[in-house]
Amino acid sequence: MQSIAEILSQELKQKQEYVENVIQLIDEGNTIPFIARYRKEMHGTMDDTTLRNLETRLTYLRNLEQRREEVKKSIENQGKLTDALSAAIDAAQTMTEVEDLYRPYKQKRRTRGSIAREKGLSPLAEAIFAQDGTEPEILARDYISQELGVLTIEDALAGANDIIAEELSDNAEIRKGLRELAMRRGSLVCKAEDSDAESVYTLYYDFNQPITRLLDHQILAINRGEKEGILKVSVTLPGNEGAALVCRAALKPQLNVSAFVRTAAEDSFERLIFPSIQREIRNELTDRASQGAIHNFALNLKPLLMQPPVKGFVTMGLDPGYRNGCKVAVVDPTGKVLDTAVVYPTFSEKKKQEAIAILSGIMRKHNVKHIAIGNGTASRETEAMTVEMLRSFPDASYAIVNEAGASVYSASPLAAEEFPNYDVNLRSAVSIARRLQDPLAELVKIDPKAIGVGQYQHDCPQKELDAALGAVVEDCVNAVGVDVNTASRSLLEQVSGLNSTTARNIVAYREENGPFTGRSQLKKVPKLGPKAFEQCAGFLRIPESKEVLDNTGVHPESYPAAKALLKLLNTDDRTSLPQQLESYGTARAAESCGVGEPTLIDIARELSKPGRDPRDELPAPVLRKDVLEMKDLKPGMELTGTVRNVIDFGVFVDIGVHQDGLVHISEVANRRLNHPSEAVKVGDIVKVVVLSVDEKRHRISLSMKQAGKAK
Repeated sequence: MQSIAEILSQELKQKQEYVENVIQLIDEGNTIPFIARYRKEMHGTMDDTTLRNLETRLTYLRNLEQRREEVKKSIENQGKLTDALSAAIDAAQTMTEVEDLYRPYKQKRRTRGSIAREKGLSPLAEAIFAQDGTEPEILARDYISQELGVLTIEDALAGANDIIAEELSDNAEIRKGLRELAMRRGSLVCKAEDSDAESVYTLYYDFNQPITRLLDHQILAINRGEKEGILKVSVTLPGNEGAALVCRAALKPQLNVSAFVRTAAEDSFERLIFPSIQREIRNELTDRASQGAIHNFALNLKPLLMQPPVKGFVTMGLDPGYRNGCKVAVVDPTGKVLDTAVVYPTFSEKKKQEAIAILSGIMRKHNVKHIAIGNGTASRETEAMTVEMLRSFPDASYAIVNEAGASVYSASPLAAEEFPNYDVNLRSAVSIARRLQDPLAELVKIDPKAIGVGQYQHDCPQKELDAALGAVVEDCVNAVGVDVNTASRSLLEQVSGLNSTTARNIVAYREENGPFTGRSQLKKVPKLGPKAFEQCAGFLRIPESKEVLDNTGVHPESYPAAKALLKLLNTDDRTSLPQQLESYGTARAAESCGVGEPTLIDIARELSKPGRDPRDELPAPVLRKDVLEMKDLKPGMELTGTVRNVIDFGVFVDIGVHQDGLVHISEVANRRLNHPSEAVKVGDIVKVVVLSVDEKRHRISLSMKQAGKAK
């Protein structure tokens, strides 16, 4: 039997040596970000996605191995474990296969088959199933028993039928064959409970799709419709292919096949096997679709978190609203709140002019350069007011910010802790302003599910979704690095090796002792032990430190190597260190500095740009000075927009109107795509052409592939 390391090596197409090293590192308590960044020599420079896939599969395979042993022990305790059965269990590649093999030996609730066995009808069932040509009625005569409740030949034969049907149902090969047949040849069929009822599920009122062609979003939509009692759903097979498969397995190849066994096989299929297989198929489809939705959410979340910050400016956050007015918060370049207000621009023209006067005064007072407007209720009216106001501020600009999750944050205990004296709505305005300044630092405070860049996320297994999104947040935070002297507790919690306790203790330590002046000082933080320090140190930045390496991604364990490299190359021009290293010879330098080549390359890159932020290399967010409304849009117009969400069937793009436009997957690129994410990601700045506008239904149809061709 293959070892887990061998299996993972084949699946991930990685050297077994590297896989074994990663398993060891995980077992030693190292985090994925730490392994990915600081143990490259041990894993052959696998990226964090590959490492997380390895970790997930490792957990599954270990659980599978454990379950195999549990099943074998249980069967052995029954005295029924044979060498052949043990080998079959060891060879099983999935939990489903293991459970199929265990099925005949599992303790069951009382069934028709078990009741028949209690009446002593097992020998009759065996005799009939032997299919030696003896008529079942003749065999049944010997099993009539008043005492056991078998009063007639018909009673005996009915019991034998139940036993044969159940044993066929417990046959692992039959179940495997039917499962494969259903996945290959089956269809998912939907009907409406009430075909006249209006609902969002009308597409599925009369739906019949081969399982091989089902899309993930269709599966999840159908599941939701079924859960809401609007749809009836079933799995079907063509003709009698399913029953025929069971009959082939049950009937002996002879001229005079047993009609009785055929009937029992058909009963087994209809009553026992296929309902169970149907549930398994539905569960498998749901698992597949859920994994797809989770993957898609994670795929969208990463670029959203990694959006370039708009640094170094005083920013005003506007949280639009009708009844409760527009909430205003001004924050300095570090995110500290300078001013707050509430204005009512939607009440009347007079109130709008009053709002402009108040906001203009605040802008002059604090020298506001950017305005972040939440994209929720009354956003369009607030945007129009902002454009009117900015005519007096030619150097200022605004951006529409996705406010998904801002209300969740503002009502959270964390927000109450940060802003105990602020109204909930004002906290939301602060969050909107900070999202423009540093999306990552602000968005980590919000449950990722509330950020709104997925589809059907609430229909997915929440534990798996949380794990996947948490991993994305962790990877993003650690890729950017965190200033230990300014980071919030929420941000610090996402750093490799830290948790809520150590993050809280870091904040408390700096409040009590002043800013950290070196990484080694972190060792004085309560409950931050040697292992935690090893895992977190490289991801924490201290710009105030006299040691320049403390403001880089160079790990303290590699400081001697970094200093050796600088001495070796003997140059004052650190900006070109990567090129100088290549010219010198990376292998020769690595041997001289006592580290591996990947580590030395990383050191050179970090030394060339101390305090670098990888997000700065990405396209900046679109800042606007004017406003568009849906009525202004005309087919053929070419616009620049920001990708807000990428889902199975297309891409939603913010083009500066209140309603995002949809680029259908067929209009994303000039090539066939399996998924829009192959061509575009959240946060991308794209050119689009307006195809159509439906003001009544608030729908805008766009094309990316036609951009540049518009007249």
